[in-house]
Amino acid sequence: MGWIGISDHMGGWFNRAGLPEADNLDPSIPLDAIAPRGTLLIETHLSPEGRPQTLLRFDRPQPWSGGLSLQVMPSGGIVLVEAMGNDVRHAALPHDLDRRSDEVRVRYSWDAPRRWGRLSLEHLAAGRIRSRSLQPPHPMPLEDLRMITRYPARREMDPDVSFLAVSDEVEPIGPMPGLTADVPIATPHGPVAAARLRRGDTVLTSTGDIVPVLQTVSQTVPARGSLRPVRLRAPFFGLAHDIVLAPHQRLVIDGSEVEYMFGAEAVLVPARHLVNGVSAFYSDGPDLVTYHHILLPEHAAVIAAGCPVESLYIGRLRRDPVALAESVLHAAPRHRLPEHASPVWPVLRPFEAVTLAKHRAA
Repeated sequence: MGWIGISDHMGGWFNRAGLPEADNLDPSIPLDAIAPRGTLLIETHLSPEGRPQTLLRFDRPQPWSGGLSLQVMPSGGIVLVEAMGNDVRHAALPHDLDRRSDEVRVRYSWDAPRRWGRLSLEHLAAGRIRSRSLQPPHPMPLEDLRMITRYPARREMDPDVSFLAVSDEVEPIGPMPGLTADVPIATPHGPVAAARLRRGDTVLTSTGDIVPVLQTVSQTVPARGSLRPVRLRAPFFGLAHDIVLAPHQRLVIDGSEVEYMFGAEAVLVPARHLVNGVSAFYSDGPDLVTYHHILLPEHAAVIAAGCPVESLYIGRLRRDPVALAESVLHAAPRHRLPEHASPVWPVLRPFEAVTLAKHRAA
């Protein structure tokens, strides 16, 4: 199914049958039903003062006592405590983030039938992910998940948390696609919507080469926080018409000012750093968005409505069987995956990207 609940400090939505319909109390799913597997996602800023943060705390008094808490400790770690009755499971995930105000994404995933759980922390600016496996977790009561998302008074959540979301599936971590379904990608036969491309199709790169698509991927995520889509407006960025991308999708930007400022022919800039309310702005829409992308033999730039954007970059993912199994490429044959040693172009740091965007807008 997928995402069944989304919430922020103002309230939220929950549907046992899946979003976007809200509060669908399907009588075929009893109130005491459980989610044997799932994912709890929390996006937050770490406290710049280094104070402890309760990302989420929920206590269940009945029908059996228990609850869940996720906390950030001053010593530098994420602590999970999950209880059902007197059976308590806990785990700590250390982190070494230098800037305590950085934006992070915390995920707790559980699969009770497999006796498997995972706690992960993603540093959004650097793209680093740290995770650890957990003790065999308990299944989560669906009523708990409804209370967490629908009723803010029943939970404790730090003010720095931007949103939380709940899925009844183990959601992938790692490389993420970044093109919405209708983004047209240049091919030898004309533009084709990103969602329609398939393995074996060919696309045109920014250098005019014709290359095969090794794999296509898609992922549905909450359209909130760092996952909220960005609309790029034509004619900026060489666009023939507006396109909508994930905020982490990187554009390939070149020009004389790029060479002067960064000593490179071109650079990679995430779409979120280009948002200025004129040439790029956050797009409104449904609570969920599905992003798509294509994997090529080499890391390259493809043309999206006239704008060069990077193909899916996976680094040396195939060398790590565990990380591969947890990613959007889990179903792809490992021996058919390429290795991307490093991005073809330098990736600008946030302040560099903002400086470039302001320079271009001046």
